[in-house]
Amino acid sequence: MLTRDRIGALLMLVFSLFYWLHIDDIRVLPFQASSAMTGQTIPEILAVLGIGLSVLALLRPSSSEKLVLTGFQWRRAALICLLMIAYGFTVRPVGFLISTSLFLIGSIVVLGERRLWVILVASVPLVVLFWALMTQVLGVFIEPWPEFLGE
Repeated sequence: MLTRDRIGALLMLVFSLFYWLHIDDIRVLPFQASSAMTGQTIPEILAVLGIGLSVLALLRPSSSEKLVLTGFQWRRAALICLLMIAYGFTVRPVGFLISTSLFLIGSIVVLGERRLWVILVASVPLVVLFWALMTQVLGVFIEPWPEFLGE
């Protein structure tokens, strides 16, 4: 019987298997080859844990709960998926700050918020703070502006 728990466990199993198959794509530097901990170690542990817990959840006796799809807001989910796809295509040419702000603003509007000040306060400062944290604290370069405005 397909319940929410089993569908979630099945999706997690597929994700974990896909994740495990792509761990070899993580490059290990020559001096790390004989180390106990490499860049592949934690992903391998996470993949094995994900597979194990998913299989455990699939094999456990099911409850009497049945899958109910009525009441799910398919239109909102589809719109947010479309926004994610558009974000993926625009983040490089438009820049991180603008595209991420627009993505969050669009997502907040799709979820039902209509007050402009709430939308702007919930999105723009968060994006700027995240960008500053990534670039200034962690040292990860993220292009903030469109390419034509760059230096």
